[in-house]
Amino acid sequence: MRFLHIADLHLGKSVLETPMLEDQRFILSQLVDCAMENKVDAVLIAGDIYDRSVPMAEAVSALDDFLNALCDNGIAVIAIAGNHDSPERLEFGSRLMSGRGVHISGVYSGTLRQVTLTDEYGPVNIYLLPFIKPAMVRAVLGQEVSSTAQAVEAALRGYPVPEHKNDRNVLVAHQFVSHGDLAPETCDSEIHSVGGSDRVDASCFDGFDYVALGHLHRAQQISSETVRYAGSPLKYSLSEVKHSKSFTLVTLGEKGQVKIDLIPIKPLRDLRRISGSLENLIAAGLNDPEGGQDYIHAVLTDMDALDPAARLRMVYPNLLHVEIEQQRTELDEDVEFDPTAQKSELELFEDFYRHIHGTGLENDQRGIIEAVLASIKEAVPE
Repeated sequence: MRFLHIADLHLGKSVLETPMLEDQRFILSQLVDCAMENKVDAVLIAGDIYDRSVPMAEAVSALDDFLNALCDNGIAVIAIAGNHDSPERLEFGSRLMSGRGVHISGVYSGTLRQVTLTDEYGPVNIYLLPFIKPAMVRAVLGQEVSSTAQAVEAALRGYPVPEHKNDRNVLVAHQFVSHGDLAPETCDSEIHSVGGSDRVDASCFDGFDYVALGHLHRAQQISSETVRYAGSPLKYSLSEVKHSKSFTLVTLGEKGQVKIDLIPIKPLRDLRRISGSLENLIAAGLNDPEGGQDYIHAVLTDMDALDPAARLRMVYPNLLHVEIEQQRTELDEDVEFDPTAQKSELELFEDFYRHIHGTGLENDQRGIIEAVLASIKEAVPE
């Protein structure tokens, strides 16, 4: 039995106000090709299919094209809702779609939906646990649970079902999973748990041969190779620049035999961080026009560059963000800014500037600030 484990598509997402739908369609097409080339039986989607609960029409269309392409090639789709999805909207029509091999569990109803596929070694039972919170479990099970860990434990109690214990059993889930005191690697684009209240220990999944997780955007294993996050297929924040994105290909042999392969993803446009002086970055972009089409996070080492974003965008049309590298001198790195100090406006501004940049104002800069302060005092009489 072979399947691709993916998660966190976030269809319809924008990164720093830049729409990603074209890039997402490119990845979905690549995923269909990958599924066909590797002759997979199913694609498992571990939540956050959409980026928001009411997805944009173009995102719905992209998913529709993707599902049809897989179904037309005889590849099953088994998916759950994540915390970004609307459970009810995602599950709409799922009973009809199951006839074409698309199985979606959006709403937790107190039992886990089970999809069984069969190969030469017998059945593979795939259990679907959509994103849950304690309140959801309390409502449907009538049990008093105060944490997400307790909610997941209650939802998984009795699974895999005893009569299938000797079968190969797979779980698809979307939660924040850790292993003991070891927390997984996270990034800025994820919603982090508060005080550990959303954390679920990987021991909850004992008894499953493979656990396909979604929620965290970095591909990684938790506790063992068979409990793992697929990660997002694209870089959705500047903190993901160093991530290596991949499709997770899982091959189940006989009971206890699981093989994991990570298939690198080639995005339409990468998200890269570049650093240097403005002139050097422009020169580098001119020498690499293909790479210049990537999404760019530029870090400038020269503080006084004039209109850097506009000039960089002429070479890097998909520039996302520009920041100035802060360079502090050894003498100034401990400078503190106290806005309550009894100083003049100019002195306070210079203290603030030194606190941020590590150096004082130049004479021409000081003259500009003096002129601005004077004009303010004229406009706002005491």
